[in-house]
Amino acid sequence: MPTSVRLDLRTERLIRQLAKQRGQTKSELIRTAIETLARDAADTKLQTGRPSAYDRVAHVIGVADSGGAALSERAGERFRDLLIQRTPARRSG
Repeated sequence: MPTSVRLDLRTERLIRQLAKQRGQTKSELIRTAIETLARDAADTKLQTGRPSAYDRVAHVIGVADSGGAALSERAGERFRDLLIQRTPARRSG
C-alpha cells in the first residue's frame, strides 16, 4: 500500500546516503528501519514484561506547543537558578 511521508531536507539526504551505502532503495531502507524499531520495541517489552517509560508516554510527546516561548533554551541554567532560589541561605559557623 503506498504511503506518502514529508521529510525535511536533512532527513531526505540521510535516507539517500544510507540507502546508497547499504545498496538499498530508499523504500527498502525505510522498511528495514521500521522493522528494526518494531523489533527493538518488542524486545524491550519482552525483557521487562511491561512497556517502557517511553512507551507509556509516547502518545503525549510533542503534542504541546509553548507558543514560541522556547522553554528548552538554557534549561540547565534556569533549573540551577530555581534550585538556588529555593535553597535556604547557608549560615556560617
